[in-house]
This record gives sequence, C-alpha cells and structure tokens, in this order.
Amino acid sequence: MAEPLKRRIGLGLLTAYGVGVMVGAGIYVLVGAVVAEAGIWAPLAFVLAGVIAAPTALSYAEFSTRLPEAAGEAIFVAKGLNLPWLGTAVGLAIVAAGAISAAAVLRGGVGYLGAVTGLPFTSSVVVLGLALMAVAIAGVLESLALAALFTVVEVAGLAMVVFAGFTAVPAPDWQVGGDLVWSGVMAGAVLAFFAFIGFEDIVNMAEEVREPERILPRAILLSLVITSALYALVSVAAVRAVPLASLAGSEQPLALVWQAGRGGSAAFLSLIAVAAALNGVLAQMVMASRVLFGLGRRSTALAGFHHAHPRFGTPLRATLLIGVAVIAGAVLLPVADLAGLTSTLLLTVFVLVNAALIAMKRASAEAAFRVPMAVPVFGLLAALAALIASFTGGAG
Repeated sequence: MAEPLKRRIGLGLLTAYGVGVMVGAGIYVLVGAVVAEAGIWAPLAFVLAGVIAAPTALSYAEFSTRLPEAAGEAIFVAKGLNLPWLGTAVGLAIVAAGAISAAAVLRGGVGYLGAVTGLPFTSSVVVLGLALMAVAIAGVLESLALAALFTVVEVAGLAMVVFAGFTAVPAPDWQVGGDLVWSGVMAGAVLAFFAFIGFEDIVNMAEEVREPERILPRAILLSLVITSALYALVSVAAVRAVPLASLAGSEQPLALVWQAGRGGSAAFLSLIAVAAALNGVLAQMVMASRVLFGLGRRSTALAGFHHAHPRFGTPLRATLLIGVAVIAGAVLLPVADLAGLTSTLLLTVFVLVNAALIAMKRASAEAAFRVPMAVPVFGLLAALAALIASFTGGAG
C-alpha cells in the first residue's frame, strides 16, 4: 500500500495559500485592463467578479466535504457525472494547466528579477526552479509556510499601494465622477473574474489538511472574501489617484498609483512582483503534483505517481516530474501564448464541476457542508457565460 500524505495543514496556512494563489502577480497589471472597460466603476467590476466566482467556490466547498481527496476536480467530475474517463481527462488537463501556468509565471518573475538585478535569465530560472522544487519535496508545511511568507509580502505591497492611492491628491476623473454604464462594468467583471481563479487549488490539498470536512470550505470562502476586499481597495485607490486614461494604457498601473501618492521610484513593486511570481510557481507545483498523486490512485497507467516519500510525506515522483517540466517550459517554450489557454481550460472545469454537483445533489443530499441547488446552477451559468466571453474576445 502506498504511503499516505501527511496531514499537517490548518485553516490559517490553507487560507494564506488560497489568497496567495488568487492574488498572484495578475493584480499588478489587471487593474489597468479593468479600468479601460469599467472606468471609474472598476471597483464595482471587481466586486461583481467576486460575486460571479462565489457560487463555483461554494460548489467546490460542498464537494470538498463530500470527497476530500487529492485530484479534487477529477474525482468530483468522475463520481458526480459517473464518467471516470472524463475525470481522468480533467485531472490531466489541470496538471498540464498548472505546469504551463507555473512556467509562464516563472519566466515573468525572472524577467522582473533580471530587470532589477541584471542576473542572467536561464541560470536564474534553473536555480529558482530547483530551489522551489526542493521546498515542495521537503514538506507540505514548509511549502505552505514559504507560500504564506510570499503572500504577506504581496499583501503588504498592495497595502502600500492602497495607502498611496488614498493619500494622493484626487484625480480629476474621481472628483467629477462618471455615469454607471452596466455594459462596461460587466465587461470589466469578465476580465476581473480571472483574478479570482485559484480558489480551486485549495481542494487538492485535502489529504494534507487536518480536518478537511471542517477546514476546506472555510478556507475556500475566507480566501475569496479576503481577496475580494483587497481587489476592491486596490482598484478604488487606483481610480482615485490616477487619471483613467493613464491607468487604462499602462502595463504597470500600480506603479502609477504609488508615484501619484508618494512620488519617487516604484522599483520595489518589481521585487514584490518577483515574490508574487515565486509564490505562484510554488503553489502550482504543489497543486499539480497532488493532482497527479490522486490520479495515480485511480489509474493504473499513472499508478507510479501515487507514491509519497516515507520521510517527507510528499508526492516525490509527481513533484520531480512537475518541477522539471516547469523549469524546461520556462527556459524553452513560448509559454506566454499557452498560459492564456489555462483560464479557458479552468472555466471548462468549473462548468463540469458545477454540473457534477447538480447531479450528485439530486442523488444524495448528505454532506457536511451543503449549499442550495441554485448555487451550482448559477455557478454553471456564470462559468459558461465567462467561457463564451473568453472565446468571443470579451476576456481578452
């Protein structure tokens, strides 16, 4: 029998992991894109995006108490829809999406690092990739503790931006205000929805959480609420401090907020973006290796990955494979193009997970944490709408 993973994670670390995955480096560039659509009402677009994401997060929360296993989405779809092959396909797709996403983020983070320090690109990718892989192998507590430290750095950076924005001289757009145009707000909300992707990673830690039925749903909902509040504050600070035209056309909108409020260089934000990137890479390595571990339990072809290191209690083979793939992808592939596909892939998974919960709730009402049937129905429709918008260019 395979060694089990070690249950070492509590609510605090798991919530910090969820917040860190969601906040990531994306918020540092996404504010400008949302402002371009929603104008002065960008904060409302972020809140609305959180509301759109909430039903799917609640569906994940209920599923996490029904089936608290690694490879969460794969098990949810396989059992809920009674289609084991589809569950395996979903699991492998999430592993691929995690590796591609981590490679893209590692590439971007090393780019930021090189711009500040002048360090060579390839060797920096390899050294940082190997270091993160070593942490992921050493233990889940060590991995999530480091991820929590990165999250603290990220949130501190955003808090400094919020402070700068709220102490700046109000921009003319803020003083004049603007008409509420719902089409613009909705377009901004579709874009902002992608800033909330990440809560689903929490369920894949199920076999390393001390009381999964109690802690998993709380961590999912807490991380969503904290992230929504953070995004709303950051976007209010941005539209208050900087003219909308400047924000909408900038690739570094938060640097403009800092300069408007405090003056001087915003180079420190580049270093915080490096911390955010490393957090994202570590989180995706940890998540993808757990999915591969969970798939190994149910697939004879992948059984070799259902193996935990006897001392460290982590999925060693799965972590080695994911780590090598991430490093190789960051060095060799034009992963930026592929990374855009991960959002579309995850939205498809959200549709399937909500459909699976609808089917499972019709078969059995018993669960430690339950949501009304309307929740997965709305979650399915919201994810489907965002998916269609991403295909038609609304999320581009």
